[in-house]
Amino acid sequence: MSEAKRLAAEKALQYVEDGMIVGVGTGSTVAYFIDALGRAPERIKGAVSSSEQSTAQLKKYGIEILDLNHTGELALYVDGADECNPARQLIKGGGGALTREKIIAEASQQFVCIVDPSKQVDVLGRFPLPVEVVPMARSLVAREILALTGGQPVFRMQSETQAFVTDNGNHILDIHHLNITDPMALEAAINQIPGVVCVGLFARRPADVVIVGGEPPQVLR
Repeated sequence: MSEAKRLAAEKALQYVEDGMIVGVGTGSTVAYFIDALGRAPERIKGAVSSSEQSTAQLKKYGIEILDLNHTGELALYVDGADECNPARQLIKGGGGALTREKIIAEASQQFVCIVDPSKQVDVLGRFPLPVEVVPMARSLVAREILALTGGQPVFRMQSETQAFVTDNGNHILDIHHLNITDPMALEAAINQIPGVVCVGLFARRPADVVIVGGEPPQVLR
């Protein structure tokens, strides 16, 4: 699937205009997009990055990292997804950057999502749904989500003995065995649970454009 990811990322360059500040997401497909930006870094004014991982890659190409508080609204945000349904609603957060990704998506006029064909589904939920939680609320949130959805919350670990910690210093629960027929309602319900920082459902703010890598890439609006 690496070639499909690269083709989707290359296609997204068509949405980048000279002098832009570009919102940049996280993940393996976005890494190809950053590499593409790096071929002509002078084209853009800078980037707002969703993770330390992407920040490091952007800096490698000499692309200036800007603070969203100072840039204001962005014209473009490019990111990947773990799943995408026909309504361009997404599950994101497999890499753990869901909160910052959702913030940048909300702040952007156009959200372009780049995926390989394996990420397309009819109904979201095959990929476990990430939920970022305040550490002290992990068990509380897990119980509430189990009661709400019937899905199985699993505490994400970095290793056998070490919890995964987000760039924000929080933990992640991955919710397995879901069949998400109303993504917007579930997003709202999970966000109301005390201790939830962010849920990796991008339904209220879906992608505006989805580029599916292939020969040629498919553009869904």
